[in-house]
Amino acid sequence: MNDETLPNLEGPVCPMPLRHNEQIVMGHGSGGRMTRDLIEKIFKPYLSSAPLEAGNDFARVPAHIPSDKGGQLAVSTDSHIVTPLFFPGGDIGRLAVCGTVNDISMSGGIPLYLTAGFILEEGLQVEVLEQVLASMQSSAAEAGIQIIAGDTKVVEHGKADQLFVNTAGIGWIPEGRVIGGNQAKPGDIVLISGTIGDHGIAVLSARGELGFEADVRSDVAPLNHLIHAVLEAAPHTHVLRDPTRGGLATTLNEIAIQSNAAILLDEAKIPVQPAVRAACEMLGFDPLYVANEGKVIVIVPADEAEAALLAMRKLDYGKDAVRVGEVLDTPAKRVLMRTLIGGTRILDMLSGEMLPRIC
Repeated sequence: MNDETLPNLEGPVCPMPLRHNEQIVMGHGSGGRMTRDLIEKIFKPYLSSAPLEAGNDFARVPAHIPSDKGGQLAVSTDSHIVTPLFFPGGDIGRLAVCGTVNDISMSGGIPLYLTAGFILEEGLQVEVLEQVLASMQSSAAEAGIQIIAGDTKVVEHGKADQLFVNTAGIGWIPEGRVIGGNQAKPGDIVLISGTIGDHGIAVLSARGELGFEADVRSDVAPLNHLIHAVLEAAPHTHVLRDPTRGGLATTLNEIAIQSNAAILLDEAKIPVQPAVRAACEMLGFDPLYVANEGKVIVIVPADEAEAALLAMRKLDYGKDAVRVGEVLDTPAKRVLMRTLIGGTRILDMLSGEMLPRIC
């Protein structure tokens, strides 16, 4: 972990050790000894890697693109401002790593490296920061990626709501793999890897705003291994997309617009946990618009749909995968849903913000 403002100090540096009950203060962002102390004592034990240990303002890493296969780089960036920092099933650290791993994976690419930037608010407990870093460490290990560069800044109390995290991801897309929101074709089948709305309701529950107990855990998870299994089983997959903010309905609208196609859902087949459904009914929410952080929409040719489903169901993060709809040619740029009572409902994009500060 290196800060570009860190001075080149002569002689030995003997920082005072940070204590678990200590708070972040403005001096930790000064670029001087307190910054070095924070980096050496708090960040490095959790986010250590060879490029970070080199101590440069850049990371020198292998490209990992086989010379005989070609391909392209996939690059993504995301910022994370969830409140509260910890919620059932996850926290801002796991969210930051998994969110960017998943963004790279939706290209059909193989995530390789992450960078992480931290905006710390004056007064943040060092123990809380360590818990977040430990979560990032374990999530990166689960995904099989390296965190290769980072930066830390400190802002005055009241300017950052404890902690914001920005991540950037780099991955490799194999030659000939063309996956994107503009690739859905009439006749394709729409799959979802599991129940929807879990993350949004889990975060809301952690805020104590439900008015009742909801036994719901966030689905936040790295999906790169699941997606690799899907692409092995269904190599002609057309679209991969994680339905995060705006939920399933908004994400499918984006795909329908990009592909100039229609998508028809079957309401009876859309998986929703009973606790999530109950919470949504009491609050007047529609689970189709509630955020997810560990689910993927997979749109595949009809002849590969069953193979993709079976591949997902063999893994924990896809054990509840189901077919939820199909792609049609008309009405273009529309998402429709066949309802439980036999009618047809138009699903539009989410208008406004249903649940702020959830990712």
